[in-house]
Amino acid sequence: MPTTDLKTTVIKIGGSTLGAEDTTLEDVAALQQAGERVVVVHGGGAMITDWLDKMQVPSEFVDGLRSTSAEALNVVVAVLRGVINAQLVAQLGARGARAVGLCGVDGGLVRAERYDPRLGYVGQITGVNGELLTDLLDAGVVPVIAPIGLEAPDQPLNINADTVAGEVARAISAKHLVFLTDVDGLMDASGAVIDRLDATRAEALRAAGTIAGGMIPKVEACFRATEGGGLAIMANGRTPGTLRRIVDGEQLGTRIEA
Repeated sequence: MPTTDLKTTVIKIGGSTLGAEDTTLEDVAALQQAGERVVVVHGGGAMITDWLDKMQVPSEFVDGLRSTSAEALNVVVAVLRGVINAQLVAQLGARGARAVGLCGVDGGLVRAERYDPRLGYVGQITGVNGELLTDLLDAGVVPVIAPIGLEAPDQPLNINADTVAGEVARAISAKHLVFLTDVDGLMDASGAVIDRLDATRAEALRAAGTIAGGMIPKVEACFRATEGGGLAIMANGRTPGTLRRIVDGEQLGTRIEA
């Protein structure tokens, strides 16, 4: 495992955190211009569902993951890589950042394989090409990654974006993995934000049902990221300046530690 890169931050963003009050893209651009190394991983579930509905392609979920048929996969790839990824790269460019759009197929960035017949063309990650990302970061650009993996030799697969973010952060030993959500952090049963989370408490919260559904892959991704020596954080991306404040060392949201 390479040593932790003290200037690399991996950010996972979703549609719920990009709104009128959000400053995430401005924060990314400002950090890059200040010499920080930033990787962006994005999702796109809501837009995928909208387009599947428009195309009259059924949406099915198994254990919280989207089951992806061959027909649905075409929509997933088109929306993630062709719409959302391109929009984010353009928006970052308009804010002065040098950004490059990628998905896991590009350069074999995210290798994956199918693992559950019920899920169809959904992959589990078998490897990440960290050297490719390092080369891009060394060149002074922001990699913007759509969560599509490559099953050898030439099959794209749909992958959970939270999982991609965690594996990317682990592969490059990022200092921070930041999940920007629409809430202030991981909540306990009473609705209070959990300041710090370790594996023991995470297991107890999962057993109690407090960590459930879509929060499970987020938490799992956070612990995977900490294996690279860094820190994972869940925080409210709708609060202006959240990302820059975290990178500057302010303690916001929920901190996940190994």
